[in-house]
Amino acid sequence: MSLTGFRDAAARPLGVATAVTPASLLALKRSGAPITALTAYDYPTARLADEAGIDMLLVGDSLAMAVLGHEDTLAVTMDEMLHHARAVRRATQRALLVVDLPYGSYQISVEDTLRNSLRMVKEAGANAVKLEGGAAMASRVRALTAAEIPVVAHIGLTPQSVNRMGGYRVQGRSEIEAMTLLDDALALEDAGAIAIVLEGIPRELAALITARLHIPTIGIGAGPKCDGQILVWHDVFGLSFRNAPKFVRQFEDVAALMRKGLEEYRTAVSERTFPRDEESYHLPTNVHLPETEEPELSVWSE
Repeated sequence: MSLTGFRDAAARPLGVATAVTPASLLALKRSGAPITALTAYDYPTARLADEAGIDMLLVGDSLAMAVLGHEDTLAVTMDEMLHHARAVRRATQRALLVVDLPYGSYQISVEDTLRNSLRMVKEAGANAVKLEGGAAMASRVRALTAAEIPVVAHIGLTPQSVNRMGGYRVQGRSEIEAMTLLDDALALEDAGAIAIVLEGIPRELAALITARLHIPTIGIGAGPKCDGQILVWHDVFGLSFRNAPKFVRQFEDVAALMRKGLEEYRTAVSERTFPRDEESYHLPTNVHLPETEEPELSVWSE
């Protein structure tokens, strides 16, 4: 499949396989067609996801855990996010490319938020940035929107708040917490967010927020009533090396396939069955080299 060969356009309200935009996402919500989203961290994964017709690719700060081996998302830096976002950009032709603002890049001030978001757009080619937090982040969303930078918001279980939350816990279980999250979502929409990720909240609350908002909701651990769903690439393919949360569905066991291939490669090299003659280059017939001789074994004595 070529980089521009996407799924049957007749199945999608967008018609031809043009690039996905914020307006495209809004059209999908209005039509009731689910939005597909997935994380991507490098050229190969982004190219495969884009060719599969995924609507939104997120270079998530989950990069810290999924790719770089950290215990949480807090350690990943702007430079690391930019590095991986550039690779994803090179592979992405159709999907809307969203890049996470890492922890510490927007919490201090609106000015920091603008400066770092502009870098994501100018240096990495992001179509939008994503930040975590509720109504307290509305001023940042409003400033970014005024600067022509689309913003995806993120509420509920926000991984950058892991220390405050005391771990990764479902949010919005009480009536007060639920109504606070609804107010957060409305405030972020009013500030100009183009979509909101709802993570780790009861499905009933996610359904209410989705119904009350005009912009799309993208769920992860938020039940089936969101306008779209997102998962981490490594969770989808069994590459996380951790106990997955209950909302994760593994669609293929790529780790098992890779282990099998690695074992076969190691065996083939060890047994000198790789490379074979047909996998080797040969000199032209008119070029002759001296005969090779087996080296003599040296006997060392004291």
